Amino acid sequence: MTGRGPSLTRHLLAWALAALALVWITFIAFGYKTGEHEADELTDGHLASVSSLLLPLAPGGLQPDVVPPPAVSPHDLKSHDYQRSISVIVWDAQGQVLTRSGDAPMPPFVGPDGFATLQLGQPPAPWRAFSRWDDDHRYRLMVLLSQRERDDLAADIAGQVVEPGLWLMPVVALVLGLAIYRGLRPLRRLAQQVHALDPREAQKVEATVRFEELAATVDAINRLVDRYQAALARERALANEFAHELRTPLASLALQARGAREAPPGPGQQEALGRLEEDALRAGEVLAHLLALARTSRAELHETAQPLDLDAVARRVVSEFAPHAHAGGRELGLSSPGPFPLSGHPVLLELALRNLVQNALAHTPRGTQVEVELDPASRALQVADDGQQHAGAPAETAPPLQPLRLGLGHRVVEKVAALHGATFEPDVELPGARRAWRIVFS
Repeated sequence: MTGRGPSLTRHLLAWALAALALVWITFIAFGYKTGEHEADELTDGHLASVSSLLLPLAPGGLQPDVVPPPAVSPHDLKSHDYQRSISVIVWDAQGQVLTRSGDAPMPPFVGPDGFATLQLGQPPAPWRAFSRWDDDHRYRLMVLLSQRERDDLAADIAGQVVEPGLWLMPVVALVLGLAIYRGLRPLRRLAQQVHALDPREAQKVEATVRFEELAATVDAINRLVDRYQAALARERALANEFAHELRTPLASLALQARGAREAPPGPGQQEALGRLEEDALRAGEVLAHLLALARTSRAELHETAQPLDLDAVARRVVSEFAPHAHAGGRELGLSSPGPFPLSGHPVLLELALRNLVQNALAHTPRGTQVEVELDPASRALQVADDGQQHAGAPAETAPPLQPLRLGLGHRVVEKVAALHGATFEPDVELPGARRAWRIVFS
C-alpha cells in the first residue's frame, strides 16, 4: 500500500495564493508609488494655489509675523490643517522683504520662478518652494513647505491607498481556498468511486460527470478496466488451452518412459532413454517459457530480447523433424535465401515454429510436401503445404519415437507473434492448391 501523496487542494491553493500574493505585492508597490506621486502633485498644486490667492494682496494685505507660529509636528499632521505649515515671503523688485509669514528659513531672493526644492537653514533641510512675480514685476512672492511634512503627507496618502488591499488579502485567500475546495468536490467523489472499484468483478465508474476533463478521465478508467478484463480473459483462455493441450505430450512422455523400461537391454533401450531425457528437458524448458509468456508483460519481454538468426532457428527445427516426416510419408524442406536477423526470444520463436510444423505434419495426408519458407526482405516466415493435392491419401502419423509434440494450438503462435511485434496469418491460400500459416514481423 502506497503512502498518502500531497494534497491537490493544498497544491492548487498554494499556487493560487502565490499568484495572488505576487499580484497583490505588485498592486501595493504601484499603489504606494501612485499615492506618493498624487500627494506630491497635491502639495505642489496647493503651493501654486496659495501663491495665486496671496499675490493680489501683496504688500498691503499681508502683515509680517513678529512671532512665527509653532512648527507642526509631523506626528500631528493628520490633526491639523497643513496650511499652517506653509511659509510665505514677499519681496519688492529691489529684494527688500515686505512680508514674511511662517517658520521657513530665509530663502535667497534671486532664483528662477516656479517649483524648486531648496536647502535652507542650519543644518540645511529641504523645503519645497514655489515662487513667482506679479504681472507688473513689482513684487516677488514665494510659498514654502517643509519637505519632511510633504513626504509625511505623501506616505499617509499612499498608506490610505494600499491599506484596504492589506485587509482584503486574507479575506480573498480564505474565499479562494473555499472555492478551490468546493470546485474539487467532483474530483474527490470520482476518486472515492475509483478506489472502490474491484477490477476482478469488471466494475466500472458509472457516475455521470458534468465536466469535460473528468468525463475524459472516467472514459480512460473504463477503457482501462475493459482492457484489463480482456487481457484477463485471454490469459484464462490461454491457461485453459495449455492445460488441455499439455495432456497429450505428458502422456507421450509417460508412454516413452514405459517403452524404454520394457525394451530389452541394448542400444535400442539406451537410444530410447536418451530420447526420453532429451524430450523431458525440452518439455521443462518449453513449459518454463510458457509460464514466463503467460506471466510477463510485453514490455518486460521486449527488454530481455536478444539478437538472433531466424534462419538458424528454422534450420534447427527442420533438421530435427525431417527424418520423422520422411518416416511418416511426408517431405519437409526449408526455403531460405540466407540469414534472417531479428531481435527476440529464440526459444519462444522455436516453440511457435515447431507448433506450425507439427500441425502441418499431423494434419496432412501422406505424400504432402511441407515447406518452411523465410523471406528476410518482406520480414515473413511461413509453413506451407500442398496437402489439398493429396486429400485421398491416409493421414498416418510418424513412428512413436518422433520429436516430443507440444500441440499447444495457434493461440500460442498468436501470442508469440504479438510479443515480437508481428502478426499471425493462419490458413493463407497460395497458388497451386497450397496453404500457409504465416508470421509477418514489423
